[in-house]
Amino acid sequence: MDATTTAADGAIASRWNAYLQEARYEFLRLLRSPSFALPVLLFPPLFYLLFGEVFGGNRSPEAARFLLAGYSVFGVMGVALFGFGVTVALDREQGLLLLKRAQPMPPGAYLLAKVAMALLFAAIVVALLALLGATVAVVRLAPVQWLGLSATCLLGVLPFAALGLWLGTLVGGRGAPALINLVYLPMAFLSGLFIPLSMLPATLKSIAPLWPAYHLARIAQLQVGFADGVVPWLHVGVLLAVAAVFFLLARRRLDRA
Repeated sequence: MDATTTAADGAIASRWNAYLQEARYEFLRLLRSPSFALPVLLFPPLFYLLFGEVFGGNRSPEAARFLLAGYSVFGVMGVALFGFGVTVALDREQGLLLLKRAQPMPPGAYLLAKVAMALLFAAIVVALLALLGATVAVVRLAPVQWLGLSATCLLGVLPFAALGLWLGTLVGGRGAPALINLVYLPMAFLSGLFIPLSMLPATLKSIAPLWPAYHLARIAQLQVGFADGVVPWLHVGVLLAVAAVFFLLARRRLDRA
């Protein structure tokens, strides 16, 4: 009995170690890729600093809080879309995905490592934005609001990771960045991340709920004191549905690859 228990414990420890090592190598792989790490880590804080403070003049505290929520969502979108879409497209193109399938890896280690990587990068982006918001933009939020904003942004990794995964199955490595940018930037603008939806034309405002970024933005804006009357669980449900749909679509395409 003791020998059996010891063997089972060893197998579990070995599996967990495989998951951790895969996540570690995925993080180091992207951290050592300047074309990924520098844009996703630095662009959202830089844009927030430039457009929210330097070029924004003496913006009101309300505007600083609104933009903090918007750029936090923007940063998380970039991490998840590019972290999944581009790397999956490259792995498919270079045959690395087939190689990993041939190895005795634990089930789901490839995707779980990417999710862990995206969560870690997203946490870094949100922390940088929070630091700028609290110091340069003088944003004042209660501790529960800071925690709510951070938790909201980390939740947002899931639907955009699934969307990025699906996009990465559609094109090769060289075409993935262009395709993702065609989705990423228009969606961010049309979802009201940078300007209130009330300032957009009526047609664009009416289709905003079609974008997953809109639903994440509404929850994030609620955390910083906007979007009164929002039912957060409704938006959470939409985001989880988006994650499930695109994950299933991506899985079907990967199974055929």
